[in-house]
Amino acid sequence: MSQHIHELIDKRWSPRSFANKAIEMDKLEKLFTAASYAASCYNEQPWRFVYATNEYPEGYKQLFSCLGEFNQMWVKTAPVIILTLVAKNFARNQNPNAHAQHDLGLAIGNMSVQAMSMDLYLHQMAGFSVEKAIEVFNIPDDFEPVTMIAVGYLGDPSQLPDSIREMESPKRDRKNLDQLLFDGDWEKLK
Repeated sequence: MSQHIHELIDKRWSPRSFANKAIEMDKLEKLFTAASYAASCYNEQPWRFVYATNEYPEGYKQLFSCLGEFNQMWVKTAPVIILTLVAKNFARNQNPNAHAQHDLGLAIGNMSVQAMSMDLYLHQMAGFSVEKAIEVFNIPDDFEPVTMIAVGYLGDPSQLPDSIREMESPKRDRKNLDQLLFDGDWEKLK
């Protein structure tokens, strides 16, 4: 564990292998409550979530159908799928909200830490059809789908196809801080 960050942040990673175990409803509520406590521009809280558990197959199949083929190979073991969306405009004045995706990221950050505190894992995905999500869920024009998330307890990587199992590792490669922090000299970042 890194000596300088909280253990929940240190152990966070995005597995593709999930256990065949339902997530208790009170834990799901805690995940969404944690997200709701995130900071947002003008406190707009522009994020929205469409979710389904595999205990409700109709909604689960709808969300699953929006995923790309690669993600469908492994997501099928996750007991919960979430579609994240943001409001495109501020509710207060209908001006474009250029910070909505940032605010969603903060909400998912909160959700990630809350998940880790309950031994749950999230895997965010960009590999889905925005167009299909809009169609399937009749999403109005003033909302934009952003990501999908698989949620569950950690599973056995041996259940994954060989090609995916090779990618399954909690080891994370992170850039050094000297690659991320700078004093305004853009040449140093190249």
